Amino acid sequence: MDPIPKTREEIIFRSKLPDIYIPKHLPLHSYCFENISKYRSRPCLINGVTGDEYTYEEVELTARKVGAGLNKLGIQQGQTIMLLLPNSPEVVFAFLGASYIGAVSTMANPYFTPAEVIKQATASAAKLIITLACYVDKVRDYASDNGVKVVCVDAPPAGCLPFSELTSTDERDLPAVKIHPEDAVALPYSSGTTGLPKGVMLTHKGLVTSVAQQVDGDNPNLYVHSEDVMLCVLPLFHIYSLNSVLLCGLRVGAAILIMQKFDIVPFLELIQRYKVTIGPFVPPIVLTIVKSPLVGKYDISSVRMVMSGAAPLGKELEDAVRSKFPNAKLGQGYGMTEAGPVLSMCLAFAKEPLEIKSGACGTVVRNAEMKIIDPQTGASLGRNQPGEICIRGDQIMKGTSYIFTTLIEQRR
Repeated sequence: MDPIPKTREEIIFRSKLPDIYIPKHLPLHSYCFENISKYRSRPCLINGVTGDEYTYEEVELTARKVGAGLNKLGIQQGQTIMLLLPNSPEVVFAFLGASYIGAVSTMANPYFTPAEVIKQATASAAKLIITLACYVDKVRDYASDNGVKVVCVDAPPAGCLPFSELTSTDERDLPAVKIHPEDAVALPYSSGTTGLPKGVMLTHKGLVTSVAQQVDGDNPNLYVHSEDVMLCVLPLFHIYSLNSVLLCGLRVGAAILIMQKFDIVPFLELIQRYKVTIGPFVPPIVLTIVKSPLVGKYDISSVRMVMSGAAPLGKELEDAVRSKFPNAKLGQGYGMTEAGPVLSMCLAFAKEPLEIKSGACGTVVRNAEMKIIDPQTGASLGRNQPGEICIRGDQIMKGTSYIFTTLIEQRR
């Protein structure tokens, strides 16, 4: 390959929205609850299965109790817990609780095979696993052989602890820890598109930056507020749901309606009952909505925003779903776990929206820089030229599980 001339012009793309101040010094939990005084008594989590509601005050208190409880069970700063759970309030309590004590959460798909779960638990050096009783057999031998505690959010089988062991702990026993912005807080596993799944180290600074890029500022790119009801039907073990639904929702004081899994009838019932306003979806869900004859039987007119991600949504499908949500703005975002995850976001979602092209995946988020390069020459390319995407910003991952494992070994 010929050397790249030093005089070659760099073509760098930035958001049409101005950069903003981001409090990157804050731990993730502190950032999420920074404005809690404004909506302390408002609903934070709604369990779509049971109807149970938790206010922001209750969620914040429970998270601190769980943090103290994790510490009481021996989890220390820098160590990892595994969340082997479907969507539930307990996922939120455990994730935030781990953040409070400087621990790391790795989220695993509960439908993984035992071998897949054990591989992730081993690679992440999980010291404690939180799960349901029906999944305990997947980790029982691993836990026994490695001295790993298993906590169940439902009735625990023999040898496991109840989740109440965590939630009943006095929050005043929360240990005092100094969390550095570069400390890891989440270790999601990538889809393995370019190889086997790998753990992605996302830091406090990285996730704070990514959330702020979406919902902070006078004209947020993703305008969600405390009057909104966000539907959390996408699995929280996927970074799209964890970041753009849960963390963004917490930051702005929205109500987060949790569905354990997607099924069209309860999906439509919940939208109608709770007057859902924000619908973060993926193309298979959009396709089901378009094809289902049941949609017209429910009032889903409350939805004001439909966002799609995780895979491309074709222009035809995007246009087809518009008639199902007559009052909603539709658009897409693009990201990848390693990028923190959001690279681009539809500007029609902004508080002061801009015109967009149907089928497009948005423009680069603010406080970040993007360029498209020719993979053969490394030259940066202009508009409408295919190439390799490069993204720069504080939201980018710290590294992969290989680096994470190396850091763990260094601490021993």
